[in-house]
Amino acid sequence: MTRKALVLFSGGQDSTICLAWALQRYAEVETIGFDYGQRHRVELDCRLKLRSELMANFPWAAHLGPDHLIDLGLLGEISATALTSDAEIAMRDDGLPNTFVPGRNLLFLTLAAAIAYRRGLSVLVGGMCETDFSGYPDCRDETIKALEKATNLGMERDFEFATPLMFIDKAGSWRLAAALGGDAFISLLCEHTHTCYLGSRDRRHAWGYGCGDCPACELRARGYAQWQEERL
Repeated sequence: MTRKALVLFSGGQDSTICLAWALQRYAEVETIGFDYGQRHRVELDCRLKLRSELMANFPWAAHLGPDHLIDLGLLGEISATALTSDAEIAMRDDGLPNTFVPGRNLLFLTLAAAIAYRRGLSVLVGGMCETDFSGYPDCRDETIKALEKATNLGMERDFEFATPLMFIDKAGSWRLAAALGGDAFISLLCEHTHTCYLGSRDRRHAWGYGCGDCPACELRARGYAQWQEERL
């Protein structure tokens, strides 16, 4: 393990799994998060707790490096979506959910690359998933590969954009989490990550905290149930 990585770390289930995945593969791992006025801003509070829990309880997290939090409030101001306002979650006329924040992942990866350039990190790790991508075009493998090529051309670097969850469903992500850290890591995901679009943490389910009704909660719950069935 000689390469160094920067993980896009939101405080959600997927990005936490990606962080564990990276910590077991790269010599140095740093994290980056973005405050873009998201409705579920509570995820930013989860990030520091998760980092602390990982370093305290998992030996493979001992080389977890600095965290970077970027203010992207402008993105929230220019994107009238259900993730950046109190709008009811619904499908738009163009077939995309109104939780889609245009340009979000493109900006995240571009800014992460700028940080990685300065920090000498060559791998950018993100939790984008084409299997459960909820209709988000910036979560597709084709999009990520195109942005990787453009970034490398524009920065004269050889970055790798790694997306370990790209082709697995939510049940598969629970399975991967168990392989990475066993029951202890599963417990951490359930207790300390946040994925609910509405930012609700007043209801504890078997799979973690959330409203239980938004698309993110429904997807997480369904994947957890499928994974549990596999274990019987």
